[in-house]
Amino acid sequence: MSAVLRTQLRGVARRPARLLLTGLAVLVVSFVVYATVLAQTITERSVLNGLSGTPEAVDLVVDNGSISTAELAAIGKIPGVAETAGRLDAGGQIGTEYLNLSADSGTGPLSVTTLTTGRKPSAPGEITITARTAERLGLKVGSTTKATFRYSDDGKPIDPATLTVVGMVEGPEDYGFQAYAPQATVSTLVGDTYLRRIDLRLAPGADADAVRQQVQTLTAAAASKVKEGTKPEIATGADVRLAEATQKAEQVNSVFEVIAVFVAIAVIAAGLVAASTFRIVFAQRMKQLALLRAVGAGRGGVSLSLAVEGALVGLATGTTGVLLALGAGHLIPALVRTFGPKIESPGFPLLPALGTIALAVVITMVAVVAPAFTAGRVSPLEALRGAGTTGARKDIGKLRWAAGLLLAVVAGLLAGFVATRLPGRDPKDYDPSTNLLAVVASGGFAFLALIALGPALVRPVLFLLGMPIRRSGPVGRLAAGGVGAAPRRAAAVSVVVALGVTLIAGTLVGGASIRLLADRETASSAPADYELTTNGDPLISAAVVDQLKARPELANVTPYRRLSVKVAGTQVNELDANDLNIGSLPELKKLDVVGGSLADLGPGKVVISGFTADITGLRVGDQASLSNGKKVRKLTVVAKLPDSAPLGSAMVLDPSDLTALGAPAGYAGLLADAATGGEQGRTDGRRALTDASTAAGGQWGIDVLADQRDEIDKELTVLLGIALGLIGLTVMIAVVGVGTTTALSVVERVRESGLLRAVGLSRGGLRIMLTTESALYGVIGAALGLALGVPYAWLMVKALGVNAPLSLPVAQLAVVFVILVLLTAAAGVLPARRAARVSPVAALGTE
Repeated sequence: MSAVLRTQLRGVARRPARLLLTGLAVLVVSFVVYATVLAQTITERSVLNGLSGTPEAVDLVVDNGSISTAELAAIGKIPGVAETAGRLDAGGQIGTEYLNLSADSGTGPLSVTTLTTGRKPSAPGEITITARTAERLGLKVGSTTKATFRYSDDGKPIDPATLTVVGMVEGPEDYGFQAYAPQATVSTLVGDTYLRRIDLRLAPGADADAVRQQVQTLTAAAASKVKEGTKPEIATGADVRLAEATQKAEQVNSVFEVIAVFVAIAVIAAGLVAASTFRIVFAQRMKQLALLRAVGAGRGGVSLSLAVEGALVGLATGTTGVLLALGAGHLIPALVRTFGPKIESPGFPLLPALGTIALAVVITMVAVVAPAFTAGRVSPLEALRGAGTTGARKDIGKLRWAAGLLLAVVAGLLAGFVATRLPGRDPKDYDPSTNLLAVVASGGFAFLALIALGPALVRPVLFLLGMPIRRSGPVGRLAAGGVGAAPRRAAAVSVVVALGVTLIAGTLVGGASIRLLADRETASSAPADYELTTNGDPLISAAVVDQLKARPELANVTPYRRLSVKVAGTQVNELDANDLNIGSLPELKKLDVVGGSLADLGPGKVVISGFTADITGLRVGDQASLSNGKKVRKLTVVAKLPDSAPLGSAMVLDPSDLTALGAPAGYAGLLADAATGGEQGRTDGRRALTDASTAAGGQWGIDVLADQRDEIDKELTVLLGIALGLIGLTVMIAVVGVGTTTALSVVERVRESGLLRAVGLSRGGLRIMLTTESALYGVIGAALGLALGVPYAWLMVKALGVNAPLSLPVAQLAVVFVILVLLTAAAGVLPARRAARVSPVAALGTE
């Protein structure tokens, strides 16, 4: 056995390139695994060191107590205290706009803002604002505005203050209503001496414990003088930063937990590719193995030597992957730091590195078991007679057929179990956990069945999808025949491609369905870019509506009235009704309708919300008697919405019916869209509404509803992008597998290539044939992946119980199919060029 092992190891030493080629997929996944560890380390360190809300210069923090400007002044006089900063926030109004004013000195190491334009405040009433605040409120450096921060008990403003914008800053947050001013200015505006917290910076060499004890004594004495005063908490700046960053790090860890799932899938894919490549390599060396058997080597010795070879492949590729990831992990932060952002280096996490290398060894050991066992079972005579090709057998054996069919049946039963337990619309007390687990389990069994039955599925799928290629000419027929002649080899690679496509298709279908659901829900809560509301008197007149319709910055200006009504025959209190013209706003066309049709709304008709239907018992077609206490109107329910009606109302009526029920002529609000896209278009439209509000006395409120839609759309887009990026790991492994398989099959079929050249096939024709074979691996895998991904995505969406309709993004799925085929074709280009360079004479003379 030791002699056999030495022989195999010497062969590996003579061909180190083949060793790396055999384990290329394992190298890639080792790089990905360790790079993920380094990325998490970099992210956590960066969060801890730079992304907490407390400046790094803060040494002590006084928080959560009865602290005031008096304590701030006293703490500043304590020996060893170099600087203090009082923190508080003031919520105010500029006309109808909200403004959050935060205390920040704007200078020194305790400042949380960075000046970009203008100067920092130096006098009372001077403020700095963020860039988005300037756009939304129509302010700039040098602007002067009136703001109110205090109100009487009856809600009337007290002492409006004049604020002057002296600078633009970058701060921790920018929601479009953020400003900063020194603490003294903010305290004066709110007319209060209490602070949210005090930050302290100590002088160099100061005794932190002694200062902390004095601050503790001072603040405790102050708290005892205040009725129901609480004792302030004092913590070190490092502890506060750690607490703030840990909260963010928890979010980072949650993200990386999701990433770990996709990395695990990539590991499985790498194992499948490695098993395929080992099978090809061992088949190429079948004659060598036969000679070893002929001179006395036993089956166990041959199998063991091949297993050791697999372990060496894992050790070499795992180490290489770790070193490459380590280099990238230190190079990328260094490059990023040259452009400004402070990104920490990851160091050298030793245990994860050793774990990654061990994982690579385990992957290759597991991947090599079946091929090594198969190679060890082959008799010397059979091996010497063999052609040396991997995929010549077209059958998969009765045992594999039985196992594959059993796995498929189990997958089908689990899917059927979920299908029979899917919730109806608007389920009550529905727990999706069991169904979701069953869907995942069914998908897992389906993929295992695909692995088992893959060779048997290759030829039928190839027959259907390869027809255009076969009809393209002799080269196309040769390519299709080459794939069909080795179904095991084709299946081994195509299954990995199918895994990636399944995940991508499932993500795209699920994402499109959830996005459609989100669009329908936001269409009700945010049916336009803006909403102008009166909140009482004065109401919006028809003349104002006409003026706004004439403004070029606005489009789809749609006023509405509101009225509280009761439904006769029920115990329900008053419900909110409006007369919004549903057909006038593009967003409202996305509304989901449970029953009836919105187009039927007109005089004598009413559209109700799902909530209204639940509490009143009304259904589509029923007669509803509505009243405002004096007048009664009988209306027919023509449509039902799933949740609330637009603007959060209970129902929508025709304007004539709302007038008959006593609604005033003036409008309670109006909706409008920006005439042009982009932030500038949105700002211009908002300014047009602000002008109308100002002309009416500045009592109308303006809400930018488009921000809600943008936020939801942004979150969905980011989540979808992250998911697709992570799934790309599996696709990358699959493409590497296609390239490796094609490269090894070129070596395996060198005599075949020589014979084709000898009978007249040109170099270009041979290149096209081998590249087309690689593309066919992608065609087969993409077809199988779509066949699995779309149904399971539908099942998963339905199992969530979120009323999301199935949305099939055909164009995106088609693009995925084409891209996968092009990628797999590209993976075969270099091996094809190598094969074409070998002369027919040399190829035919190869043993």
